[in-house]
Amino acid sequence: MTEASGKKAVTELALFGRPPLFAEPLHVGRSTLGNRGRLLERINEILDRRWFTNNGPCVNELERRLEGLLGAQHVIATCNGTVALELAIRACGLQGEVIVPAFTFVATAHALQWQGIRPVFCDIDERTFTLDPRSIERAITPQTTGIIGVHLWGRPCDVEGLEAVARAHGLTLLFDAAHAFGGSHRGRPIGTFGRAEVFSFHATKFVSTFEGGAVATNDAQLAAQIRLMKNFGFAGYDDVVYVGTNGKMSEISAAMGLTSLESMGEFLDANRRNHRAYREALAGVPGLHLLESGDGSNAQYAIVDVESESLGMSRDDLQQVLWAENVLARRYFYPGCHRMEPYRSLLPPERWHLPVTERVAARVLSLPTGATVTLDDVRQVCELVRFAVRHASDIRVRLGASVAAVGAHPPAVLRGRNGS
Repeated sequence: MTEASGKKAVTELALFGRPPLFAEPLHVGRSTLGNRGRLLERINEILDRRWFTNNGPCVNELERRLEGLLGAQHVIATCNGTVALELAIRACGLQGEVIVPAFTFVATAHALQWQGIRPVFCDIDERTFTLDPRSIERAITPQTTGIIGVHLWGRPCDVEGLEAVARAHGLTLLFDAAHAFGGSHRGRPIGTFGRAEVFSFHATKFVSTFEGGAVATNDAQLAAQIRLMKNFGFAGYDDVVYVGTNGKMSEISAAMGLTSLESMGEFLDANRRNHRAYREALAGVPGLHLLESGDGSNAQYAIVDVESESLGMSRDDLQQVLWAENVLARRYFYPGCHRMEPYRSLLPPERWHLPVTERVAARVLSLPTGATVTLDDVRQVCELVRFAVRHASDIRVRLGASVAAVGAHPPAVLRGRNGS
């Protein structure tokens, strides 16, 4: 078995002062572009029209395209995914307490807290890593008004289980589908479940609008309410009928979204190609398990579950090795929303009793993938991982000495970097 490219000995690792394997950072979610020429054509058309926002032709076309793709009767484009979630929460009349996983991006909780609604964190399923319906049953109180399920890494959560709990207790069910655009569940597109599903089109997502989001729903009344709310409550010229905010998507963002949609098949092929390559190259590494993306997934994430005892090193030590080499692997979603502010001050994290969440947050690592990551990139990352595992004991000893030498702080290469 060959050693990682340029790494013949542990002393040659960038973690210990040598040049990194990759000259430029290799991100988990680097932005994709699609057809640059077509995007610039659309932007020039926007400039010629001088219609830059307020539900212009590109936004309207994007919403129609999304409705057809998702199978939803109504799609409302917004300036970002967090605002889309806030609008859906408010339009559904949620208040009091809403049940969410702690194993999610903090925006899921913030969208509730921002509106004076208490997020109640529930544990996740050991197998799927998504919200566990049994945990929800134990958390319901007279103040509970809703549940937000989160589709994770392109894979759907337990839709039927959450629907059953919501139905039994008369709760509103929403889905945070930020990770799941283009995915499906049992042959049905993500975007048609619950009272509404919310998408993110952030620059790092599978399909991007530079920055943007959307609410998909089959509820005509809810859609009309959200359309009012995202535009200050305007029902017509000089006619404000409801309190609202500015949640509109710009024309240039919609132009990027349309261009991105046209290359979605190419992006999906790249994601699946890379996932297969990771699976083959990491097969047999003790203590390292690549999670399957599933047939209905957009395969946007390559997630490994790290079992430290078998691997010979901790997940965080492996991450340090990778980051030093400019492989910006991410811990998802570490350390869990319940351990972030303001939630950890409102209630001590230990009071939530989320054993599966704690275990998963301490183990999983997301590796770089996407249309900008090549098969050769994947090969080199996997060789580097195998190299680190083979030399785990030596790395642990040297890493301990290195950390002690700098006062128990991580190497400078790990500080001040945003892995996208």
